[in-house]
Amino acid sequence: MTAVEPVAAEAGRDFIRDIIQADLDSGRRTQVITRFPPEPNGYLHIGHAKSICLNFGVAAEFGGRCHLRFDDTNPVKEEQEYIDSIERDVRWLGFDWGEHLYYASDYFEQLYAWAEHLITAGKAYVDDQTQEEIRATRGTLTEPGTESPFRGRSVEENLDLFRRMRAGEFPNGARVLRARIDMASGNINLRDPVLYRILHAHHPRTGDAWCIYPSYDFAHGQSDAIEHITHSICTLEFEDHRPLYDWFIENLPVPSRPRQYEFARLNITYLVLSKRVLTTLVRDKYVSGWDDPRMPTIAGLRRRGVPAQALREFARRIGVAKANSVVDMQMLDFSVREVLNRTAERRMAVLKPLKVVIENYPEGQSETLEAVNHPDDPGKGTRKLTFSREIYVERDDFQETPVKGFFRLSPGREVRLRWAYFITCREVVKDPSGEVVELRCTYDPETRGGNAPDGRKVKATIHWVSAVDSIPAEVRVYNQLFRNPAPAPATFAEDLNPQSLEVLTGARLEPSLAEVPVETAVQFERQGYFCPDRDSQPGALVFNRTIGLRDTWAKVQSGA
Repeated sequence: MTAVEPVAAEAGRDFIRDIIQADLDSGRRTQVITRFPPEPNGYLHIGHAKSICLNFGVAAEFGGRCHLRFDDTNPVKEEQEYIDSIERDVRWLGFDWGEHLYYASDYFEQLYAWAEHLITAGKAYVDDQTQEEIRATRGTLTEPGTESPFRGRSVEENLDLFRRMRAGEFPNGARVLRARIDMASGNINLRDPVLYRILHAHHPRTGDAWCIYPSYDFAHGQSDAIEHITHSICTLEFEDHRPLYDWFIENLPVPSRPRQYEFARLNITYLVLSKRVLTTLVRDKYVSGWDDPRMPTIAGLRRRGVPAQALREFARRIGVAKANSVVDMQMLDFSVREVLNRTAERRMAVLKPLKVVIENYPEGQSETLEAVNHPDDPGKGTRKLTFSREIYVERDDFQETPVKGFFRLSPGREVRLRWAYFITCREVVKDPSGEVVELRCTYDPETRGGNAPDGRKVKATIHWVSAVDSIPAEVRVYNQLFRNPAPAPATFAEDLNPQSLEVLTGARLEPSLAEVPVETAVQFERQGYFCPDRDSQPGALVFNRTIGLRDTWAKVQSGA
């Protein structure tokens, strides 16, 4: 694993920052406290990365703090694995919550007391209707809901039933606690929403202490108030929930008055960010797991070699808006390439090897050449390469009958070997089936380092590795998981790309690649960016392709 990179606050302007600045300028707020409140029922994805960067970023920018709080109100779907992965992802992105790690379950006793407060005030009641009956009587956008026949229960009866619910006297689904607000409200969320449901399930943190659990809507705002959150920042789907959020705050003796603000969630071409779909992809084994490098999860992106800095740059570049829109995948690719081009060291790897024998190079001899690790960063130093009589080149770098515009190896043509010599193809060796298995070439010893003393030029430079000390590896070439730029969540399986993974088992790498840490991307010259996978073992290396070299987004930006 790579070390966590500290993050400096990145100033920017958007409507969220304008609100915060106005609150501070007016004295409505004297400090900024935000929170990132994930549900621990799956792994975080790139949309969460945007929210993490926003919540932690604005807190740092305005000298405040950001809490990490797990919304662990549904024990049926929550696991410690997800809690651990979320903490790991937030840290990897470069953010730290310090001592401010919280759980909604920390507040279960207080939330229960506040529920009784609502009952005592005549603002909550126990309903015996089933979930289906409640849904059927909630009404529509144009028609009011129908009041529950249990809405008129007395305070004493409601308190008795609610306490018996807590004591475990009733089975799952037998009763719920609902707020008594307005069944005719134009906002369906205010039509007597459910506050508590019976759920006999073991909780990862509270064990079997509870058999009733608060709804998200009831726990969310009150948890913010308990933690003195000043700016509760969430995505647009919660905009219609804000009146309910405020209703609870106004009708309970909470210790502070947070306010909710909504921003547009991330939608990106060729990706599905629905947690239901991502869970199905893992459960039904369309992918190898939550951290499969084709997944849009932070863990998957990290395993693929995407640097944390690139995700932060991507979040900064797309900004924070009030209206939903779709971001082109090429914008993410651009951010990844931009960071890796600056930071990734260069190496040579031959993914589909073709053997080359240099006939005029002495048998049994080898020499050491020097190659720079990064063309734009002398501080990254150099490395040694072994050159010998037998080398491997990329099979795609040879054509026996070259097409127009092909300037690489072909019979009688001279090319440059990167950091080495000019070579000329003299003979093509084939197997009985007619497949090319070896090239016989000659080299010009006067061109060491890649330049000819007589000034002659070649039209192509190709990469290579020595047959003497190159190391074998499996290379996994990842492509888009979906072939449709707008895959439909309901029918996502129809849009899966059957070519999303190509496994190359015979690749040959220069020896220094054996020392690259897992998940640290390097550039395979002329190929793209790759990183060692956690499946790698000594003598059995596995590399994942992070991204290819082609940068179509830069062309879009320049109008080319």
